[in-house]
Amino acid sequence: MNRFELSKLTILMPVYNDWRALALLLPALDRELKADGLNADIVLVDDGSTLAAPADWPGRLEAIGAIEVLSLRRNLGHQRAIAVGLSYIEANRPPGAVVVMDSDGEDDPKDVPRLARACAASGGEKIVFAARIKRSEGWLFTLFYHLYRALHFLLTGVRVRVGNFSIIPPEPLKRLVAVAELWNHYAAAVHKARLPMDFIPTERATRLEGLPRMDLVSLVVHGLSAMAVFGDRIGVRLLIVVCAAMGGALATLAAVIGIRLCTDLAIPGWATYAAGLLLVMLTQMLLVILVFVFVILAARNAANVLPNDYARLLAGRRRIYG
Repeated sequence: MNRFELSKLTILMPVYNDWRALALLLPALDRELKADGLNADIVLVDDGSTLAAPADWPGRLEAIGAIEVLSLRRNLGHQRAIAVGLSYIEANRPPGAVVVMDSDGEDDPKDVPRLARACAASGGEKIVFAARIKRSEGWLFTLFYHLYRALHFLLTGVRVRVGNFSIIPPEPLKRLVAVAELWNHYAAAVHKARLPMDFIPTERATRLEGLPRMDLVSLVVHGLSAMAVFGDRIGVRLLIVVCAAMGGALATLAAVIGIRLCTDLAIPGWATYAAGLLLVMLTQMLLVILVFVFVILAARNAANVLPNDYARLLAGRRRIYG
C-alpha cells in the first residue's frame, strides 16, 4: 500500500450517547488529518443511543469529506457495533484502510496519522494497533486491569497489549469480517485469526466530555468476552491443570496405601479416611475432565454467527455531512 492509497481513510467510530464528546473530537481529528495531508470519511455506528445528536454539528470540516451514521435496531455493545461497522464498510465502501477508534476522545487524534504511516510502512499487509504505554484511569482501575492481564495471559497464553484503536488495510479486512470471533471481541479476533499485526506506542488520552459509560459489570463482561474468544485454549490449559492434579492425587493415594501396608507409621483409621477423600477428589476431577472435553468439542462444532450477516441489525443509515 503506497502513500496515495492511504491519502483517503475511512474512520469507524461506535457511538452511544457520546455526541457532545464527538462534536469536540471531530474538529481536532480534522486538524490532524489536514496537517498530515490525509483525507477521511467517517462512519458512525449509533449503538442504540437514547440521546439525539446536537443540531449544530459537526460544523465546517476540511480533511473530513463525509460523515455517515449507521443506526442499529438496539444496543449491541461496543464490540458488536465495531463488527457491524467493519462488515458494512467492507461490503459497501471502496477498498481502503479503516481506522477503528473511540468517539469520546480517549483515542488521541494525533495518533491517527502515525497509524497511517505505520500501515504504509508495512506495505498494507499488517493491522497496526496502538499499544498503550500509559493509561489515564485511576489507580484502582489500573490495579484491576493489570490483574486481568495476568489472568488473561495465564489462561490463554496471549498478552493483552491493545484496545480497539487501530488501522486495518483492505486485504486483512476482507479476512477479518469472516472471523466469527469478531462478534465477541475485535482485538482478540485478530489474534485468534492469526492476522499479521504490528504495534506503535501511544498514550491514552482523556475523555473530552462527560463520564465513562462502562460500569464494573460492563468491564467484566468486556474482559470475559475477550477470553471467550480463546475458549478452546482456556479449556485445554485447565484440562492440563486438572490432569496434573489427578496425577498428584493418585501419587498421594499410592503413598497412603504404601504407608498403611508397609510401615508401622499409620494411625488406626486414618488411611481409610485419607483414601476415601482422595477417591472422592479423583472422581470429581474425572467428571471435570469429561465436562471440559465435551464443552471444547461442542464449541468447535457449534454453528458460528458471522459478522458479515449485519444487515438485519441495521435500522437505517443516513449522511449527516458531506
